[in-house]
Order: sequence, then C-alpha cells, then structure tokens
Amino acid sequence: MPEPNTVSCVSLVASYIQCGENEEGLRIFLRLLRMGVKVNEYCYGSILGCCAALESLEVGRQVQCLAVKCGVRMDQFVVTSLVNFYAKCGELELASRALREADKPNVTAWTALIGGCVQLGKCRLAIGLFRDMLSAGLKPSEQTFASVLGAFGREKEIQGGIQLHCLIKKSGFESFTFVSNAVLDFYAKVDFLDESFKTFSEMGVHDIVSWNALIAGSVNSGRHEVAIRYIQNMLSEGFDPDIYTYSSLLSICGDLPATEWGKQTHCRVIKPGLDSNVVVGSAVIDMYAKCGRLDDARNVFDALPNKNLVSWNAMITGYAQHGFGREALEIYDVMLNNGVKPNDVTFIGVLSSCGHVGALEEALHHFGSMMNDYGISPRTDHLGCIVSLFARKGQTKAAYDFIRSFPGEPNKVVWRSLLSGCVSNKDLDLAIYAAEKVLSVDPNDTSARVMLSNIYADSNMWNEASHVRKIMEGKAIKKEIGYSWT
Repeated sequence: MPEPNTVSCVSLVASYIQCGENEEGLRIFLRLLRMGVKVNEYCYGSILGCCAALESLEVGRQVQCLAVKCGVRMDQFVVTSLVNFYAKCGELELASRALREADKPNVTAWTALIGGCVQLGKCRLAIGLFRDMLSAGLKPSEQTFASVLGAFGREKEIQGGIQLHCLIKKSGFESFTFVSNAVLDFYAKVDFLDESFKTFSEMGVHDIVSWNALIAGSVNSGRHEVAIRYIQNMLSEGFDPDIYTYSSLLSICGDLPATEWGKQTHCRVIKPGLDSNVVVGSAVIDMYAKCGRLDDARNVFDALPNKNLVSWNAMITGYAQHGFGREALEIYDVMLNNGVKPNDVTFIGVLSSCGHVGALEEALHHFGSMMNDYGISPRTDHLGCIVSLFARKGQTKAAYDFIRSFPGEPNKVVWRSLLSGCVSNKDLDLAIYAAEKVLSVDPNDTSARVMLSNIYADSNMWNEASHVRKIMEGKAIKKEIGYSWT
C-alpha cells in the first residue's frame, strides 16, 4: 500500500494487539507516527491497552501526552483504555483520577477500575467504587459482577455477596459461565461450600475455571477428600488439568503431607513443561517445604526462571517452619536485593525466623520496617512472634509493654505467647494475668486453665487452684491425652 490511510493503519495495529503481539503492535504504531499517519482515538485506545498488557507505565504515559497534544477526542473508549492502563500498572490513584475527570464515564470504565483494585488486593476500595457506581445510576454489567464478587469473597463480606448473587439472578446474568464461576468462587472463599456445590450443579455449562474454583475452595476448607473426588470427576469428564488444578493438587500433598504423591505430581507437571510456570513452581516449592524436603524445595526454587512473591514466601516460610531461621533470613535479603516487595505473609516467616535464632533486635528492626517502609499493619501473628521472642529472652515485662503499645485488644494467640513465656520465666503474677486474658477470649481453653491451675499451685495459692479445677470438672473440660504416631 503506497500511502496507508488511518483506517488501514489502525486495523493493522489492532490485529497485532488482539493476537497478543503487543510489542510488535507498539513498534508498528511508532513507525506510523514517523510516517506522519494521522492516528485516531481508536488507535490510541488500542495502544494504551497494549501498554497495559506490557505493564509499560512510562510508554503509556507518553502515549497519553501525545494524545492530548494531538487533540484526540477523549471518548468513552479512550477513557476506559486509560483507566484500564493505569489500573493494570498498579497506579490506582491515576486510574481513579482519569475516571473522575471524564465526562460521565460508562460502566466499562468503572469496571476496569474495580477490576484493577481487586487484582492489587484493594478489595475494600473496589467495593466502595462499586457502590459509588450504583449511586451514579449505572447498571452493572456481567464483567462488573464477576470482578466485584472477588472483592466480596476476599473481604469475607458474606451478606453483601449474597445480596449481589440475588441481584445477578434478578439481572439474568447467571447464564454467563464466568459470572457463575465468580459466584461459586465467592461462596468457596467465605466457606459456604454447600452453596458453592449448589451453584456448580445448577450451571448449564462447566469449564476448567468452574472445576478449579470448586477444587480450590475444598482444599482451602481442609476438605481434601472432597477436592480429590472433584479432581477425579473433572478428569472423567474429559478436562485436562491446568496450572491451577496442579497447584491445588500440590497443596493437598503438602497439607496431608503426602510426599510420594507430591513427587508423582511433580513428575506430571515436568512432562508438559509446566514446572517452569511460576504458579506451579511456587506450589511445588510449598509442597516440598511442608513435607520437610527442604533440599528439594530449594532445588526447585533455584531452578525456577521467574519468581513471584509467592515463590519467595514459600521458601522463607518453609525454612522458618522447620527451624532454619538463618537460611530464611538470607533468602529474605536476596529477595529484597531482587527488588521484590514483601507482604504480611513474608514478615510472619521473617519474624518467626528471628525467633528461631534468638535475634530480638533484628526482629524489632524488621517489625519496624514492615510498618514504616512497607505500610503493613501488624497482624496478631506478627505481634505473637515478637511477644514470644521477648518472653524467650526473659523480658516478660517488655513483652507486656509491647502488647499494650498497640491499639485494640489482642487475640488469644498473643496472650498465649505471653503466658508461655511467663510460665517459663516464673513470672507468676503476669502469667495469671495472661491466663485470665486467654480465658476471657475463650473460656473453654483447656490448656490455659491447666496452666493457670499449675501457676496457682506453684504460688501456694491452693484455693484458687482448686477453684480452677472445679470449673474444669463442672464444664467437663479435660486435658487431651498426649500420644505419638508410630
């Protein structure tokens, strides 16, 4: 074509992008600009979609500037592409700004921002945006429902999710398989497995996503036999396992643990070359770590070409759970040097590793870094690690002061950590206080009552010890008999 026009050029660029050839589409776009071809709003929207797929923030911002400079009309397609681009690149503030500055953004733009929030774990924000969209008088699309249900599931917003399911039924969107998949995944996430099974049975068509959602929900609820049965049913219906099926199966092997079955599954993923996939590779690492095969876990970890946060966390927590604290901390340092940002799960592994090596100062440093450098609010698991470490060092008063330095009432895990430390260090007064705190949260906690009775006995407070024992007898509370597997 001697003189390509706008329509032919836009069609060429769009065809490459639609086929997933985003880099080639971007190169052709730049070539067309050099040739002086006038590019319309549809092409700019497509190129922003290309930058979103590549997560190329800098290039996308340059494209936006060029569009403004050339006076491209900011129609609904361009606005939606711009919101989607910033959301995919993790720039939610810019995505939100693009949406708010648009003239009456449509439901597709709202859905792009909601979906971006869910993907980045900002589920509370996604739910708020969904409500804002409804307040603006817009009707959700099937894509909107599928996106926001994920947010309700992760936030355990059971009542809101059930209401959303009713709205989906009322709107007639249950016929869309991907919407029904989102519904059954929501029920699985909030541990309403019976509703998940019911939704699955009422679906006219199942795909691999349907099966995977049901299997993963069963695994996460500890119903491994049910998960295995669904895997067998899936295979009998002619579906081939994908990376997420294998991930769930490997989780079962690690949870049981079933090392030989896990090794066989590992062999199954090697044959089709799935072991290089980061989802499967991370699941293999986690499986071997939970089975105590840390050398195998490390070999898979080192061989994995691309690692994500899950891969690093699996290796760190694997070392930490088996008492290899120094190795876990070394992995954490390597992770930071590779530019990977830790999350709350990472710090549970890091802080428990500090506990294994008795590094109190290092633990306090990481605890401060978690809040100040990464903006992560401490969970009770984090508090429990620090309290346990203080107590292990004999600093029970410092452990108590540390608990009290945080707002809110800690759960029994934190008080139990303090109780154990106080008993070990013969700090009887504080031990009594900690035991009473545990029992105020869970009056039927057998071990706390036994420990409290023993503390009273050690302090020659026989009346109090007898009173605790009588309460146990009255409530038919018995200490579990110890046993070992042979």
